[in-house]
Amino acid sequence: MNNAVLFANIREFTKLAERKLPYDLVFLLNEYFRAMGECITREGGRIDKFIGDGIMALYGLDGDPQKTCEDALAAARAMSEGLQKLNIALENDLLQPLRLGIGIHFGYAIVGKMGYESVSLLTAIGDIVNTASRLESATKEFKVEFIVSEDVVKTAGANLSAFQRQELSIRGREGPLNVYVVERAHMLPVRTPKDPNTVEG
Repeated sequence: MNNAVLFANIREFTKLAERKLPYDLVFLLNEYFRAMGECITREGGRIDKFIGDGIMALYGLDGDPQKTCEDALAAARAMSEGLQKLNIALENDLLQPLRLGIGIHFGYAIVGKMGYESVSLLTAIGDIVNTASRLESATKEFKVEFIVSEDVVKTAGANLSAFQRQELSIRGREGPLNVYVVERAHMLPVRTPKDPNTVEG
């Protein structure tokens, strides 16, 4: 099954955690997860898991590749905007605004229920997952908020020519991966709504 996988992490979370009491940190994380989760699900995504301060989300369970990638890009844009609003709401609780790293890749994934008994959950595994995670990690190196593979951009039919295009070496993959490097995901173009009167086919 072809899916888009999104990874997101709070930047310098360890430093933030060292300055917060456990109760305050739990409150902060839950506010962050709520805000980001709303953005992800509103754009058609499914939250796969929360990992520490990280989020993994899946797009494409409906099987439409173009919509899958359009939704994933829209989610990244919404998350960036949502984080700005969250930082304003929490400005009295933060020494500095929260910063985010997001990576998205599109490709074949094995999707199914995995785990044991009550903790068996629908999830995805495969190269696509590892690559999306590497793209999120690479946002630290480039000092940007968002890195997305060209596979996502082409499948969505999006125009990201205004942003820097790079060849990125991904550990475990043969050959470099073409990606777009975006300083802030809220700078992404808004997708054009489809005309409801247009007949496809």
